Amino acid sequence: MSKKHKVIFQPSGRRGEIEDGKTILEAAQAMGVDIEGLCGNKKVCGKCKVRIEEGYFEKDNIESGMAHLSPLTEGEKKHIKPEDGPGMRLSCTAEVHGDIKVFVPERSRAGKQVVRKAAKELTIKLDPAVKKYNIDLVPPTLHDMTTGDWERVLKFLEDDYGLKGLTFDYLVLKDLQDTLRKGEWKATVTVWMDKEIIKVEPGFVEASYGLAVDIGTTTCVGYLTDLSTGKVVNTESMMNPQVPYGEDVMSRITYAMSNPGIGLETMQKAIIQGLNEIIDRVVTDIRKDGPNPGYVIDDLTIVFNTAMHHIFLGMNPEYIGRSPFIPAVQSSLDIKARDLGLRINPAAYIHVLPIEAGFVGADNVGVLIAEEPYNQDEKVLIIDIGTNGELLMGNRDKVCSTSCATGPAFEGAQIKFGMRAAPGAIETVEIDPATKEPRYKVIGKADWHTHIEKVDAKGLCGSAIIQVVAEMFKAGIIDKSGRFVLDLGTPRVRKDVEGKPEYVLAWASETSIGQDITVTQGDVRALQLAKGALYTGAKLMMKRLGITTLDRVILAGAFGSHIDREASMTLGLFPDCALDKVYAVGNAAGDGSRMALLNRDKRREANERARWVEFVEIATDPAFEKEFMQAMHIPHMKDRFPNLKELLLQKGSSVEIKG
Repeated sequence: MSKKHKVIFQPSGRRGEIEDGKTILEAAQAMGVDIEGLCGNKKVCGKCKVRIEEGYFEKDNIESGMAHLSPLTEGEKKHIKPEDGPGMRLSCTAEVHGDIKVFVPERSRAGKQVVRKAAKELTIKLDPAVKKYNIDLVPPTLHDMTTGDWERVLKFLEDDYGLKGLTFDYLVLKDLQDTLRKGEWKATVTVWMDKEIIKVEPGFVEASYGLAVDIGTTTCVGYLTDLSTGKVVNTESMMNPQVPYGEDVMSRITYAMSNPGIGLETMQKAIIQGLNEIIDRVVTDIRKDGPNPGYVIDDLTIVFNTAMHHIFLGMNPEYIGRSPFIPAVQSSLDIKARDLGLRINPAAYIHVLPIEAGFVGADNVGVLIAEEPYNQDEKVLIIDIGTNGELLMGNRDKVCSTSCATGPAFEGAQIKFGMRAAPGAIETVEIDPATKEPRYKVIGKADWHTHIEKVDAKGLCGSAIIQVVAEMFKAGIIDKSGRFVLDLGTPRVRKDVEGKPEYVLAWASETSIGQDITVTQGDVRALQLAKGALYTGAKLMMKRLGITTLDRVILAGAFGSHIDREASMTLGLFPDCALDKVYAVGNAAGDGSRMALLNRDKRREANERARWVEFVEIATDPAFEKEFMQAMHIPHMKDRFPNLKELLLQKGSSVEIKG
């Protein structure tokens, strides 16, 4: 038998083994990873460029590097340019001779990742931090030689708009004389927080733009917003380019610690470059003359979890990765765009929302100010489901928060056939309790797979993973503990080559990867660990607040918007609640970032409420281990679910649920 090597593809998260001498493209095809190849593998189009990650990746237990591939060919050299960056190869040419970790750049992906973070309408008073003012100066004469251009602008703004004590950004001041004369003494002045002039443009300019950003562990999104209307003009998103260095926050902290001096810098450069790509794309339809396409953007607000916060700002994340998990700074920050290398107006400020505590970061503060549980009477649980799960619970009397290391299972990683949401991913599943036969829908296909001639399934995205395990439980394929029931008389439930049980969701003939897509015992366990962490966090916060029931459950985050409510409650993702009181609100962290962009009082509110919320460290709670063990069961070992029991009885389900 020929030797095999481990290959990990990012950002899809697909991984497997490939025979020695096979190309990266062949490995990708075998694992259902779509890489652009317009020339049909003739090695002439140069569209299948990938980046080989160098170094040891502890969590994956893999040493990756260019040395594990065949030598660079002359044909590759024609297509790989210096601007592509280091470690680039053509996947159709590079042969695998050792373990490798491969990052597929966005431009090389044939099946584009589906990043679902659409903007919703916000109702909020418009009072942005950045505002534009038109000025019309009297041209100076020989009789008025004692007043400089700076002083003339400041006097006009004070006399006509009541703005006093303003300062000039140095870069703006340098160009002030040329700008005023180009506009024949008519100009538009952009002022930040009634304090500083950050732009002067010739003539009268009405449009004013800001960018609200949400950087998640897995995905990034930017909302270009018209500051004069509050409307979102354009939205752009991408997979977080830091994914190759770790699929979760602890992996990235470990990467920084394991590669002193270069690990943090590498990840910071990756996210800055990624955000600049979003900026370049989001302004495509409105770009004007200026030093860069994003020059039209005069304000930027940003949220992220604490680890992404530190890496983005170039701060050592080591200390938030170990007890007592203290961040470098908790307060909000205002940093010049040029100091971070972001391609917007270089004099503009980047407003970083505050951190609550430890791993409860600015993204959770975004959720907090968007949903405002502190202004409500009902007892509400807000779950921002992702690679790092964050929870808020309470009402106007008190709100608690915590963070749960759910891991990347919800994103499709650590699942045998898991993948990101992309064309070919199974996203919806139903299983007949009597026959154990499934039906499913695939992203990119309009109907159930039974009504489609060419299904071409490749794997399961996060929403399908939750749904299929819940359906397997309701159909009696797995029991309350998550173990498979093997004596069901169906070929769908079987043992793999290692003798471990699995459920066949899609036969090989229905897939584009030439093999059955299955749900394994390991997949079920990975999901139980993730959901158990969320439930335990909620349970311990309920104890802290002295409550036994919840009035509402809000699922936040793009992922939360696409999971089935019934499936999530059946699985035991959160405590029992009336199903009509469980709903999704979309990307609430992004909504909070937009609110801070549109209303400066929201920035003050964020700082105040971030300090008001009580952080609960669940991992050190004496009851954690016991609660977590009980929460591993489906939906729970002991807790009652009267609402879920009634719902399933109405549907004729025979599965046993405590009421």
